[in-house]
Amino acid sequence: MAQHKITLLPGDGIGPEVTASVVSIIECAGVDVEWEKYFVGAEAISRFGDPLPADVLESILRNKVALKGPVTTPIGTGFSSINVRLRKTLDLYANLRPVKSMPNIITRFEDVDIIVVRENTEDLYSGLEHEVVPGVVESLKIITEKASTRIARFAFEYARTHGRKRVTAVHKANIMKLSDGLFLQCFRNVAKEYPNIEADDKIVDNLCMQMVMNPQQFDILLLENLYGDIVSDLAAGLVGGLGVVAGANIGEAGAVFEAVHGSAPDIAGQNKANPLALLKSAVLMLHHIGETGAAKRVDDAIVKVLDSGAEHRTRDIGGIGSTADFTIAMCETLRRGTRAED
Repeated sequence: MAQHKITLLPGDGIGPEVTASVVSIIECAGVDVEWEKYFVGAEAISRFGDPLPADVLESILRNKVALKGPVTTPIGTGFSSINVRLRKTLDLYANLRPVKSMPNIITRFEDVDIIVVRENTEDLYSGLEHEVVPGVVESLKIITEKASTRIARFAFEYARTHGRKRVTAVHKANIMKLSDGLFLQCFRNVAKEYPNIEADDKIVDNLCMQMVMNPQQFDILLLENLYGDIVSDLAAGLVGGLGVVAGANIGEAGAVFEAVHGSAPDIAGQNKANPLALLKSAVLMLHHIGETGAAKRVDDAIVKVLDSGAEHRTRDIGGIGSTADFTIAMCETLRRGTRAED
């Protein structure tokens, strides 16, 4: 019996390619995993009539952890976001997005190292909308003390566990005095429990300006759902885009680790996709399941491969290599590291 049983959701578009790459790399890192593979999205609709079948949710609840490739979400019409359904159904209340500069990925900034923590279950993502009269639509923004306190505590606990120095709450409480005001007050209440961690706050528009001028000043950012969605992508742009950053959705019932970029159907099946975002998410997953040694080996190998030549990097990050080139280079680097340890 394998040491770990993990739900695997390859997704669509380039999802199956990058997922296969990451599964191979995890195996090369020496982690013993039994993967329970399921279809979601368009493929699941064609097979089962539901983009998120019940057995997928049952598998995640049973295994407590899942690795998920990108899934296409139709805009305006079609099925609702798989990501949003997973977060709501499983109460994956914390979205974690580490954003860190990496070698040989050319960006405007160096030495960026930001952790974005996003509340995942409410705000405008509650989906409470209705038409008041023809031509007038109302969307309800839901902010609760329970969810705001829970996500603030997650951010401070993360800071304490990982040696981070400061948590910055991001809000628009100068305008939305009740909703964002409640979020900010919950943050301040929780901050009192962590006197050794600095706590401050920024208005969201000011934060965005500051991030594109001097991102190195920030440590952990704590945001409501909508602001977090926007700012986490902005932060990813500082280090090379969505193709190079990790994502995790974490709750009491389990955790889903995912590539946060799109499914890129235009390059699907062409051996061009960059597995790095899903691989970085898998590193978070390895830490989560207690495989910290393997997580460090993979992280170290990523740095070496990115530093080893353009032939091992995909074209979206300035290389000339393919998905397979990156995967092979990662596995060879991991095997060399294992031999050196022996």
